[in-house]
Amino acid sequence: MAGITDLDELLNSLEPVRHPDPHVLVTVREPAPEDLAAATAVIREAEGVTLVLTQPEADRRRLAGAFTGAWITLTVHSSLEAVGMAAAVSAALAGAGIPCNMFAGYHHDHLLVPLDRADDALGALRGLSQRG
Repeated sequence: MAGITDLDELLNSLEPVRHPDPHVLVTVREPAPEDLAAATAVIREAEGVTLVLTQPEADRRRLAGAFTGAWITLTVHSSLEAVGMAAAVSAALAGAGIPCNMFAGYHHDHLLVPLDRADDALGALRGLSQRG
């Protein structure tokens, strides 16, 4: 199935879902293979490897997090060539004063927002589908 490229259709179909466990963003110089296998997301940078793990997994591995937040998945299947969805999502969250880290997967986009603002973020995202 091809992803959606039309911005209005994307925003009307976001269907954000919050995952139950808090997620922790950590950085390590040399991740162990089991750390990589347990990670929800892995980003390699010159300074080190960023891992996003569930809080229980980070605790189990004794990895201190730089940020703990709520993981929200936008369940719409957005095309990798779609234009404007990340900007619209960021603008809606910024307008509500909610910081956000965005991650793109092949099928979906994912957000990490402060735990105490998760419900506000879901409301702002759901509001995007009601804009038109």
